[in-house]
Amino acid sequence: MEVDREDGRSQNQLRPLACSRSILHRAHGSASWSQGDTKVLAAVYGPRAGTKKNENPEKACIEVIWKPKTGQIGKLEKEYEMILKRTLQSICILTVNPNTTTSVMIQVVNDDGALLPSAINAACMALVDAGIPMRHLAVAICCCVARSGLVILDPTKLEEQKMKAFAYLVFPNSVHSVLPKGPPSVQGEPIENGIITSFTHGTMSVDDYFYCLERGRAASTKLSDFLRRNLQQQPTNSSKAG
Repeated sequence: MEVDREDGRSQNQLRPLACSRSILHRAHGSASWSQGDTKVLAAVYGPRAGTKKNENPEKACIEVIWKPKTGQIGKLEKEYEMILKRTLQSICILTVNPNTTTSVMIQVVNDDGALLPSAINAACMALVDAGIPMRHLAVAICCCVARSGLVILDPTKLEEQKMKAFAYLVFPNSVHSVLPKGPPSVQGEPIENGIITSFTHGTMSVDDYFYCLERGRAASTKLSDFLRRNLQQQPTNSSKAG
């Protein structure tokens, strides 16, 4: 059974992707990320000397600042900041520049669904552009569960509002584009098989969640391929940070 989507896509089809780096001259690193009509800008400033209060001075600190398209930041945006910070902390090597703070600023240009995954993808590319040391890249995807039980990928804003539940999933990018010397493992498991971040909204069964993981992991391969092509077309200046 196929779901009827207003834009004509199949349930597993992503919207057109676009990414550009080094778009802001005053930032140490920057990137724009678009999925369909959703667009986000990310800017990285730092690392700067010193850490925030209650942060470990023996490690680097990641600070996330979310700027909505209009109005003031609310409870949802604060939650996005927290999720994004934890995600970036897990993929950055925090021991390389101890007692420093790197600020990641997210500017929402347009929200037409899957906003947080788009922001995570933009932030990762901005960190690459800034030359921040990273264990690996990450790719984020949104999976929705329709009331009929079907799972669809990369929803528009209207589709998100009609779904009974959705999951934001962040997977490690294929390590071969970042660490060509061989696939590392964590506790014996290749990092490609893991998941970095999982955030759910609404009510879904355990079976629905695991099906979302399956479809999300399959889509992450397409996102990884897109990132690899983008990095090949726009080489990273590794001398920016430090």
